[in-house]
Amino acid sequence: MAIRNIVKKGDEILTKRSKEVKEINSKILDLLDDMRDTLYSSGNGVGLAAPQVGILKRIVVIDVGDGLIELINPVIVEQEGEQDHVEGCLSIPGVYGKVKRPARVVVEYLDRNGKKRKVEGTDLLAVCLCHEIDHLDGILFDQKVYEFVDVENE
Repeated sequence: MAIRNIVKKGDEILTKRSKEVKEINSKILDLLDDMRDTLYSSGNGVGLAAPQVGILKRIVVIDVGDGLIELINPVIVEQEGEQDHVEGCLSIPGVYGKVKRPARVVVEYLDRNGKKRKVEGTDLLAVCLCHEIDHLDGILFDQKVYEFVDVENE
């Protein structure tokens, strides 16, 4: 597969709402594979949304260390609690900030075979699910930061 260029802040595609995937075809499967390869080649990312590779589709890949999760048309259906987490973003390199996110989320989505699934996320997975789904709605994490931090010098 191919490693795609990651779109950086300032590109208007990152501010647009992504379109729902109507049909899972070979183009969508290739995009999932490319997004996986792009995420892993980034070296430090735990999630990637399709708009970050220039595609306005509701597709996300995540790996917080427990294996790859591919989500098509993800929707948060439950959330509870609150946690503070320092986030970064492959589209905003070198910028980190504290963001309030739910402590637990449940997300419904389609897998690459079109099967409806649910994933429950807590801690880092909950943060990552929210962060990547925000991308699908044209929201960057720095819009939600309440305190920017310098992680390189901590």
